[in-house]
Amino acid sequence: MTEEIRPEPVRFFGTTWVTRGGAYWLRRVAVSLGALATTVAGAFVLRFAVGGVRLSKSGGFVDALLVLAIAVCSFLAAVRTWKQLAEGRDSLSGWMAEDRSLGAVWLIGCVGSAAAYFCRSLVEAPGEAVRRAAWERETARAAQRKAARAGRPEKRRKK
Repeated sequence: MTEEIRPEPVRFFGTTWVTRGGAYWLRRVAVSLGALATTVAGAFVLRFAVGGVRLSKSGGFVDALLVLAIAVCSFLAAVRTWKQLAEGRDSLSGWMAEDRSLGAVWLIGCVGSAAAYFCRSLVEAPGEAVRRAAWERETARAAQRKAARAGRPEKRRKK
C-alpha cells in the first residue's frame, strides 16, 4: 500500500503551493490588492472615529491617547498576524494566543493585521510557508515509517 501525502490548498488560492497553476499569480495579485484595499478602508474608518472624538473637544491629551491606543493595537495585531502567517497558529503562545479578553485589541488593530497580510502576500501566498513546513514534516514522517517497515523483514507477511 502506497502512502501519498498531498499538500493542503492555501486559503483564497484554491491550489497548493506545489501545483500552483496558471491563475496562481493572478490570484496572488488580487489577494494583495484586496488586503491593501482593506487596510485603506480600515484606516479610513479609524480616521472617522478619531475625528468624532476630536469633535467632542475632549482635549489634546485624549486625542493623543486615542491615537496611541490605535497605533499600539495595530502594531500588536500586525505582529500577531505576521507570526501566524509565517510560522503558523501553533507558534502563537502566551498573550498572542487565542485569548478572548484581547478581542478588542485585535478588532481595533484590524488595520495592522490587514497591513501585515498585505506585506506577507508580497513575499508569498499568506500561509504558504506554514503549509510547506507541515507537508515536509509529514513527508519525512512517512519516509521514516516506510524505512522502519522495510527494515523489519520478520514483520512481513509470508506468501
